[in-house]
Amino acid sequence: MPARSVLITGCSSGIGRATAEHLKSRGWRVIASARKTKDVAALQAAGFEALPLDVADAAEVERAVREAEALTGGLDALVNNAGIAVPGAIEDLSRENWQRQFDVNFFGAMDLTQRVLAGMRRRGRGHIVMVSSILGRVAMPWRGAYNASKFALEGATDSLRLELRGSGIGVSLVNPGPIQSRFRDNSLDNFEAGVQAAGSVHDATYARLKAETGAHKDRQPFTLGPEAVAVKIACALESPRPKARYYVTFPAYALSAARCLLPTAWMDALLARL
Repeated sequence: MPARSVLITGCSSGIGRATAEHLKSRGWRVIASARKTKDVAALQAAGFEALPLDVADAAEVERAVREAEALTGGLDALVNNAGIAVPGAIEDLSRENWQRQFDVNFFGAMDLTQRVLAGMRRRGRGHIVMVSSILGRVAMPWRGAYNASKFALEGATDSLRLELRGSGIGVSLVNPGPIQSRFRDNSLDNFEAGVQAAGSVHDATYARLKAETGAHKDRQPFTLGPEAVAVKIACALESPRPKARYYVTFPAYALSAARCLLPTAWMDALLARL
């Protein structure tokens, strides 16, 4: 019996790379993808079948799905992991900041999902995993555009899950909390390059948050390695009765529960302190 096949986005490092390695070790045929040519080359050098894929580019999405389907004869699974963040206060984020985050975190994931679904529909089976965030369930200050893109992903995924009932195609969300990766470093780079902070009423807050993030980014309490997320993704893909949602890290569980149990004013006070 041929190995089950999966296309994973955002495999240059962090959760994507850990997921590619974990699933390959479990016998999956992994088609790993990354946006930059050098990262694709590194994946290939590590023994992966790898494709260049910028999910914000519709032509690249179409090509990547066509190539992945040709390589495998039909994908059994898709892991939408690629994502970016441009932090900043709502009033300081430009239209381009919002567009960029939604292009990658939402529109790209939806486009890729639609194209992969066509093949899964023909075969009557498959599973799609959306890597969201606890910030897709709970909004925090300074992350408004990222929050919004992940809230949108959560809503669309919940609808998709209902629409696919009885089709043989499953859908799961994964909601990580603090994970060791380059994501925070990349987010700071995006902030420095894309947000006009000089003169902002939040300038002093930005300076403090940047210093704290740089000093403590991987030493926050309950931070786990990306392998913890990879394990949950494997559970979603391999379980005969996969869950609709998987949380990763204690803060993800705790904040999700608090969102349901606490009055809004109490929740706001908690999140402001975090």
